[in-house]
Amino acid sequence: MNTNSQKLNRQGLFHLLIVYIVWGSTYLGIRVAVREGAGFPPFTLAFMRVMVASVILLTMAKLQGERIKLDRQEFVVLLGSGLLLWVGGNGLVTWAEMRSSSGMAALLVAALPMWSEIINRVIDRRKPNLFMTGSILLGFSGVGVLTWPILRAGNTADLMAVVALLLAPLFWALGTIWFQRRKPDLKVRTVSGWQHLLGGLGFLVVILVRGEPLPTPTGEAWMAWGFLVIFGSVIAFTSYMTTLQLLPYQVVMTYAYINPVIAVFLGWLILREPVTGWTLAGTGLVVAGVAGIFNNRD
Repeated sequence: MNTNSQKLNRQGLFHLLIVYIVWGSTYLGIRVAVREGAGFPPFTLAFMRVMVASVILLTMAKLQGERIKLDRQEFVVLLGSGLLLWVGGNGLVTWAEMRSSSGMAALLVAALPMWSEIINRVIDRRKPNLFMTGSILLGFSGVGVLTWPILRAGNTADLMAVVALLLAPLFWALGTIWFQRRKPDLKVRTVSGWQHLLGGLGFLVVILVRGEPLPTPTGEAWMAWGFLVIFGSVIAFTSYMTTLQLLPYQVVMTYAYINPVIAVFLGWLILREPVTGWTLAGTGLVVAGVAGIFNNRD
């Protein structure tokens, strides 16, 4: 498919730019809100974020005269995608960032296009060509380089965070592909609002099962939470849903190039997170693998 920028929907590209910038900074927001002493249990943070965002989005949709009542098929699609995207994707990232730096989280989540390509090929029963196979292996070798210092140290808690950050993009890819292949006939705000709400119900179950304590956030953590609600959810997630409706899937997934760069830079600039030789080498391999996937699709 020709993805020349002159033939791409301009509104879709504008929303993709929002995803590039805002989602790259949400990793920092999550880290500030859940790091030691911040006062937010991870799934409680995510629950409060998506529930407030869902109220804002569905209220806006209702005021604009949009249909917000779902039929059974629409409910199933939004329930499944909402749980996969929020509980499986964002929830695992939020939990992992109690132990992981924001930059490392973003870099491991950059495996998303690799998972997406594997899932699409399995669903469509398409065998990868040699170059595609090499690109996927190259990208995952970058993940190995990024995580090697953690694996070598052998800290169980850190290893669990790595596992969560590898599973998170898998769940996000599943949710994205499921939604895109079964797009309901609903406006974007309505879709986003229901996905937030249904994902929030999933978070509530996790909170009750885990027995998370009540939050006692610091002022800084509250500011991070507010940023995640307004910019990360209401604005950027809605933009993401818009891009899925207006742009080819492979174009949308290019945000995986940009988000880690922004996240690593902000983590270094604001939280003084280290950028090591392992970080740079692993980043290069992941980006090269992702580039190979996007540029050699059959």
